[in-house]
Amino acid sequence: MAFTHTRSKRKVTGGRYRDLRKKRLSDLARVSANTKLDEKKVVNVRKLGGALKNVQLANNIANVYNPETKKYVQSKILTVASSQANRNFVRRNIMTKGAIIKTELGEAKITSRPGQEGQINAVLIKK
Repeated sequence: MAFTHTRSKRKVTGGRYRDLRKKRLSDLARVSANTKLDEKKVVNVRKLGGALKNVQLANNIANVYNPETKKYVQSKILTVASSQANRNFVRRNIMTKGAIIKTELGEAKITSRPGQEGQINAVLIKK
């Protein structure tokens, strides 16, 4: 099944959008990474223009920023506490931007996009 970056064929009013051009190979999207809580696994994917992107499929370590000490500390992730993206991600331990994770330092909110950037950065919110 192919994922595409296309809009709906219908307007909000119910009217129809007319095609301006045919579909292109560049319109295809990738399957989402769904970064899981496990040993680190990073895959390099070719982007448009030939550059490489580090897609993170799994990781159990986060770079946690402590606002009080103003320093980053690498901390082990214990579990995913909540996720605004999808409530089922909590059960499956899938990490996305904005998800709350429990670390050894306390609860932290993910500020990076793990599936796009290849690392997990978080800000400590509770001790």
